[in-house]
Amino acid sequence: FGSSCKIGVVILVLLICSLTLGRGAVYTSEPEVRVAENKPAKLSCSYSGFSSPRVEWKFTHGDITSLVCYNNKITASYENRVTFSASGITFHSVTRKDTGTYTCMVSDEGGNTYGEVTVNLIVLVPPSKPTISVPSSATIGNRAVLTCSEKDGSPPSEYFWFKDGVLMPTEPKSNRAFINSSYSLNPKTGELIFDPVSASDAGDYTCEAQNGYGSPMRSDTVHMEAAELNVGGIVAAVLVTLILLGVLIFGIWFAYSRGYFDSKYLTSSKKVIYSQPTARRGIQTDLIILGVTLVHASPVSSVLALLRCYQTLAPDVCSFTGCLICVLAPTRPPTFILECCF
Repeated sequence: FGSSCKIGVVILVLLICSLTLGRGAVYTSEPEVRVAENKPAKLSCSYSGFSSPRVEWKFTHGDITSLVCYNNKITASYENRVTFSASGITFHSVTRKDTGTYTCMVSDEGGNTYGEVTVNLIVLVPPSKPTISVPSSATIGNRAVLTCSEKDGSPPSEYFWFKDGVLMPTEPKSNRAFINSSYSLNPKTGELIFDPVSASDAGDYTCEAQNGYGSPMRSDTVHMEAAELNVGGIVAAVLVTLILLGVLIFGIWFAYSRGYFDSKYLTSSKKVIYSQPTARRGIQTDLIILGVTLVHASPVSSVLALLRCYQTLAPDVCSFTGCLICVLAPTRPPTFILECCF
């Protein structure tokens, strides 16, 4: 009875204002409509003070805006689901996508008189099973973020966290079981933030989503460990890095002391080109490196070797001790291009 009185007072005030200002009055008997998915829904819109009323309905949800009714007629995108009457519009069967704000706009044919009213439609959908993100291990003293969400609930769900089966309060100091914890919990977003993590925060975590329609839904349970900072591991990693750096420096010093950075190893080389006589079918080159002999037979693909070695080749070509680059070109007859560093 009380709510009916309030609606009556609002309608009376609108009528008085319309008479005073010379404008038409537009009002609704139900500013918010809640209805289960796949059920019909009636959005009411009444008006007075219009000689020849033209009614339009507009739907808005976030960035989406569409016209449901134009000039007393349902638009093509809604004509199979919605009917128009002088007292409002009726959905035959609503879906979760119909949730949003509907504006009833009434004007005279000449456009001299105008009025509007909004109706919020909330299509009720129970929450689905929420998914959670919980780190398997969190370092004591650091920050840890746990998240929980589900996409189906309408209106949007609120989220509640449980640790070892016990409901976590929004304010940890209000419950003796969580008095040693430092966390913040946002029921709207589902975020649970430990800052910092303490040893007592280790445990099994579960999230529950509920929106006042249907049964609350719980997520899987995930365990989180609270671990001390591994100081020993960090020290060991630093020591290994220093040892490797020392070995590298020693290697550079050793190579320098042995003369491997001498200019004779870094200067450009001479080229000796030797063409094997046509009559010979095969050439064998022995490269003796630390007691290992490598044998190459022609014809061969191009092979590049940069070696400090003792070298033996066919007579009258080159015989020396030093740095050798051999490029064996697959020509007929085979050609050896020898770059020798003296």
